[in-house]
Amino acid sequence: MSEQTYTVTGMTCEHCVRSVTEEVSEIEGVTDVAVDLPTGKVTVRAVKDIDVADVRGAVEEAGYQLTA
Repeated sequence: MSEQTYTVTGMTCEHCVRSVTEEVSEIEGVTDVAVDLPTGKVTVRAVKDIDVADVRGAVEEAGYQLTA
């Protein structure tokens, strides 16, 4: 099991949270996505290590930016 936390910018509402959650959840191996809107923190749990490029791509597909 793997868990990584990232910072996403540009999220301002619950719709943003749902968009990011949906896109990141589609990455192969991801089992859970938790988004904290006030801090912009996105915690991704997966059955294997997930490449940060995959997370970045999913976040950008949702319309936001991964900063860390």
